[in-house]
Amino acid sequence: MAIKVEGQGEVSSEPNVVPLCDVLLVLLIIFMVVTPLIQRGVDVRLPAALNTINMPENPEVVLSIKRDGSMYIGEDQVTMENLQTMIEEAFMTASDPRLYLRADGELEYGNIVDIVEILKAAGVEIVGIITEVKTEKID
Repeated sequence: MAIKVEGQGEVSSEPNVVPLCDVLLVLLIIFMVVTPLIQRGVDVRLPAALNTINMPENPEVVLSIKRDGSMYIGEDQVTMENLQTMIEEAFMTASDPRLYLRADGELEYGNIVDIVEILKAAGVEIVGIITEVKTEKID
């Protein structure tokens, strides 16, 4: 803080904002670098698709399946044995009747079929598959 003393006995003080601006600029740079690195949910390598539609910003029920077969509803890990009950519990509080599936692109097709059968048994009628956007066409 800068203090200025004038001849008539008056004291005038002014805050020095230069250090504050420096701190704010450093924080801005940190947030600009870190924000794209933040990823929500489980780390899954999604398959790419050419014809996609936009997914809602914050889907209520997301089932993620990693390459090793481990499954997560949101951030909570589930097994094949308790998948049906966990899905049913998730849809008790959800207002959207859709389940979004984030499966690794290298999973076997048979594993996905088994999981979809369990989802249908749990009462899930609409399953949206989350993919990456493919940029080029395959001829």
